[in-house]
Amino acid sequence: MLDNKNAAIWFVDRHVEEGRGSNVAFREADGQRRSQTYAELAERSDLLAGAFESAGLRREERVACLILDQLEYPEIFWGALKAGVVPVALNTLLATSVYQATLNDSRAACLIVSLELWETVEPALVENKDLRKVIVIGEKTPPKAISYVDFLLPAKTKKAIFALDDECAFWLYSSGSTGQPKGVRHVHSALLSTAETYGAQVLGIKKNDVIFSAAKIFFAYGMGNALTFPMSVGATTILFSGRPTPDAVLDIIQAEQPTLFCGVPTLYGAIVALLENREMPSHRVRLCISAGEALPADIGRRWQDLFKNEILDGVGSTEMLHIFLSNREGEVNYGTSGIAVPGYELRCVNEGGNQIQPGEVGEMLVKGGSSADGYWNQRAKNQATFEGEWTRTGDKYEIMGDGTYIYCGRTDDMFKVSGIWLSPFEVEQTLISHPKVLEAAVVAQVDDHGLEKPKAFVVLNSNISKNNIENELRDFVKERIGKWKYPRWIEIVDDLPKTATGKIQRFKLRSSK
Repeated sequence: MLDNKNAAIWFVDRHVEEGRGSNVAFREADGQRRSQTYAELAERSDLLAGAFESAGLRREERVACLILDQLEYPEIFWGALKAGVVPVALNTLLATSVYQATLNDSRAACLIVSLELWETVEPALVENKDLRKVIVIGEKTPPKAISYVDFLLPAKTKKAIFALDDECAFWLYSSGSTGQPKGVRHVHSALLSTAETYGAQVLGIKKNDVIFSAAKIFFAYGMGNALTFPMSVGATTILFSGRPTPDAVLDIIQAEQPTLFCGVPTLYGAIVALLENREMPSHRVRLCISAGEALPADIGRRWQDLFKNEILDGVGSTEMLHIFLSNREGEVNYGTSGIAVPGYELRCVNEGGNQIQPGEVGEMLVKGGSSADGYWNQRAKNQATFEGEWTRTGDKYEIMGDGTYIYCGRTDDMFKVSGIWLSPFEVEQTLISHPKVLEAAVVAQVDDHGLEKPKAFVVLNSNISKNNIENELRDFVKERIGKWKYPRWIEIVDDLPKTATGKIQRFKLRSSK
């Protein structure tokens, strides 16, 4: 008889069986400031499984989850896995047109949405022929929708159905940093794989840890931080439904006293800049992690000087579910992405598909147990991304002599200047290290001779004069990394286009020239 590999059993029910049912699993930092133990979560997710069955949702049908980071999210996610329906985590910060396209693409039979997001998603439902149930979490229930409370009323608790390791458990949609988001399918075993590799062997999470992730649950990185890793050991997650502004994050760090903090480079940079004019919060943070984009070295060092803890900069992807390349505690080398996470294999190849040597730049491929089962209805993209056990990341890296990796940019962001490959990220890191610069993005622009040269889009720190700043920044780059790498054009902007996960959308900057 095969064992039941339904991930909800290991991440939720196991804690009750092993005596950790009274541990607090989730605690809200806003709203009603509710909390939920592992025993309560087990019971509520059983109830959700029964509610899905009562609503006539069939195994493998999709349930779109447009939900803020609140207590209902984990009980819905694990309840869906217990019922055999497939939760589809949707970005909570998108436009109506994107929701319409995503709901149509996924063919979700059910939508569960937080009331605060209803106004945005409602127009996307008008012509949808797949949705049979629309459930709203909140104090009011719009017409033609069902309240979350009423959805649960007729339900009887239902234990987790039998599932295989390789059975599809949930979907994520890619962040769309290079275009339209794609549905990425993940299996039950992928969740356990990330917990046993990065969660246990790099993050080193313990049952007495309290974790706060500014990255939201809909983001693969945030799902690991807020669900997978703390729930692998019976730890506590702080949930915050609001926008993680620098002020809000610092307030939560002081009020909730997390021991682990998970952010993205743009947020770390903004917090460091804010602390020039704000008092340091009292805190218990022992370790931080960063992903989404490479962390500029200057930001990492400035954070560590302020908080007296390290940021483990790492690399992950929606396709691999979480981080597979990372720095290690006590061995952080800011400006690098570290080494492979235990359980993953990496290789970097040139345009001919051959392994590169130290000092060269190539595209990274990764192999590991958390690899996606593929994209939904994207045959050509599947063939281009998934090569047997290997997954193409689309990221360019340089391998150092000591085996560490340095991020050089997306494959489609790299370009040659004077016949030599230029890493936009190297120029961006240098610009960000200037005391007057908050953020920077570099793309290729064609000059009057038809040759590609770097152009920089720069966001200045507050109260900085623009007078002669372009020449000052050009000279700064020339002195730091070489005369041929400096940006020929510099445009001062108020902000940079980003995905909801904090990745800079350079394709929009290229198209705006």
